Amino acid sequence: MPVQKEIELITLSESKMNMDISNIEDLEKGAQVATSLLQERANDVRANRVNWQSYLQGQMISQDIFAFISKFDNGNAETRVQMLQENPLQFAGTFFNLIGQIAKDQTLQYILTMLDDSIQEDKGRVEIFKEYAKKRKESVWSPFFHLLERDDKFIVYQSSRIIGKIACWSKEPMDKKNLQFYLSWLKEQLSKPGNEYLQTAARCLQMMLRLDHYRTMFVEVEGISAIISVLAGSKVGFQIQYQLIFCLWCLTFNVSLAEKINKYNIIPILADILSESVKEKVTRIILATLRNLIEKPEEKEIQHVHALSMVQCKVLKQLELLEGRKFDDPDIVDDLKFLTETLLSSVQDLSSFDEYTTEIKSGRLEWSPVHKSDRFWRENAIRLNEKNYELLKILVRLLDTSKDPLILSVAAHDIGEYVRYYPRGKNAVEQLGAKQKVMWYLGHEDPNVRYEALIAVQKLMVHNWEYLGKQLDVEPNNMETPGMAAAKG
Repeated sequence: MPVQKEIELITLSESKMNMDISNIEDLEKGAQVATSLLQERANDVRANRVNWQSYLQGQMISQDIFAFISKFDNGNAETRVQMLQENPLQFAGTFFNLIGQIAKDQTLQYILTMLDDSIQEDKGRVEIFKEYAKKRKESVWSPFFHLLERDDKFIVYQSSRIIGKIACWSKEPMDKKNLQFYLSWLKEQLSKPGNEYLQTAARCLQMMLRLDHYRTMFVEVEGISAIISVLAGSKVGFQIQYQLIFCLWCLTFNVSLAEKINKYNIIPILADILSESVKEKVTRIILATLRNLIEKPEEKEIQHVHALSMVQCKVLKQLELLEGRKFDDPDIVDDLKFLTETLLSSVQDLSSFDEYTTEIKSGRLEWSPVHKSDRFWRENAIRLNEKNYELLKILVRLLDTSKDPLILSVAAHDIGEYVRYYPRGKNAVEQLGAKQKVMWYLGHEDPNVRYEALIAVQKLMVHNWEYLGKQLDVEPNNMETPGMAAAKG
């Protein structure tokens, strides 16, 4: 799909979803009902008009700047349009000069809010700033990046919104160096504990990730990990859930990213949120993202793996529950139908080893039937060696990192079954440090973990004894008596 068509699809879907994000498309013209802290404070800022005359009398601004900004501030939309038509570069120059000269927080808040509103009135005005900076051989980004270092958080986040709008609405995309800085900065804002402006940071990301040009860079700065950390961490409100899943949805329109993104374990996270969500817009964006994870990858194997991961994470059960609800939006009905049919088809083709592989890769181990099946282990134990012991390494990593007694119990059990049905795998287990990890859990506080660790250790030791016994049986037959040696000599 061409990029422009893709962007149009995202914009169309966003409109149909009635997405009341913090400032959807930042449609704010004057005071309105605030849906984020920044909007709420922006309404207050607009109400506290600046006395431009006092700045002129104090010689803090020039007569030209005073004449322009006082008329622009007090004029209606028609007046502002006329002023921009007559002298567009004066518009950019005035705001750049004010941002550079005014130090007072309250006034700077007003200037930035007025600028943000002006850009919102006409997206094409961002080009005026680009042209002004180009003529002066200056960076259009520097004045706003500098403001990101201010102590006043309203100034910081209002500046970040302006940066995002210029980056998204310009004819030319943001250059790589500045893009990397800005996306890294946004990522850091997601990770800040108790960030009261989290909605605004997420909104900036929503704007940025609509453009395919910016998606790859966001992944390169480890942005997905930051999103997942927020979604999987402490409970966040449905609005933040929606905005951040929207960002993941945008990323899945890139085929390459859609093929790789589940390595961040996003399917289990989305499945968990889907099972708890009571907000239709959150449900809708999750279903749309899951559908993209199946539809967008070009490799059939990846589509299959993603579908199996959804099955493993009990998405089918959630789809069944959702089908019992009434949805007026045809998009959500269509996504439900597509996902249900696709996942049911995947279940029919599911082998026991496929089921096991999907479960192990999800990291969410439970006592599903395959773990306790002697036939499964007899037929498949050796397959844990495939892809350089990929599944075995995951089991060992889970022993090392998980705190969940159920996961620890199943992982210890599976390592025991692996060496029981594939004795030569004992060396691999020891080289990966699994034997020591299993033995450590003999003292675990949970009785089930202790039990499974004990059984696994017994299986590891039994193979030692069997090997030793075989060696003792073989060696006497191969031993030479002194007489034999002499006869050979």
